[in-house]
Amino acid sequence: MDYSPTKKRSGLPREVWKWLQSLELSISPKNIRRDFSNGCLVAEIFSWYFPEDVSLHSYLNGVSLGTKQSNWSQIEKVLVKRRISLLKELINGTIHCKPGAAEALIQEIYTLLTNRRIQSVQEEVLDFSDQSYQEQLPMTARATASKAIKNNQNLSEELVEHNINTKQRKIHNIIHRHVDLRREERVQNPQRFNVKPTLGEQAVRLPPSHTHTPPPSPSSSLSSSSSSSPHGD
Repeated sequence: MDYSPTKKRSGLPREVWKWLQSLELSISPKNIRRDFSNGCLVAEIFSWYFPEDVSLHSYLNGVSLGTKQSNWSQIEKVLVKRRISLLKELINGTIHCKPGAAEALIQEIYTLLTNRRIQSVQEEVLDFSDQSYQEQLPMTARATASKAIKNNQNLSEELVEHNINTKQRKIHNIIHRHVDLRREERVQNPQRFNVKPTLGEQAVRLPPSHTHTPPPSPSSSLSSSSSSSPHGD
């Protein structure tokens, strides 16, 4: 199999690519987010280490949400049997093709199965939104609020989540991140948003004046009073 070792394209370190290449997977992964989403390649990886626990013929290479859930359910049973723990956020993010989730999951599996240490995803904040991508774009090309919701809320996530409050909370968090990003834009480029300076920003604070005569000291006042009083006979 021909695996590209370029981290810039894949988001995977070179040593992880070499490890994948050594496993001779049935499919050469080119789009990490898409190719690992249904769990088939993940099952192949575990079959090399636990062949008695993984029956590859029971995994379907499909793209429907039901197929993905079925495959990952089988994988999770293997993980429980082998007492292997993977973050549920990584699994769900991979199923729903969230940016960076599959890459983080593969690196975590690599660390667990090879006992080789790389920069663990657990050392970083798990953020599968497109915020870092949006921050790299010019201000005029960044997403609107409605587009931000669409970018960060997949249809498959909506189908899985049946709790209305949870759905609303996710949408609220997406909008909150979007508003924060817009607020930062206004601070960085107030001219573009026609932001008027506040009265406090317009006011010019003058230095204190030093031209006034300081009040006389008590000793000088006493001396002056004594010299001006009349002398008696």
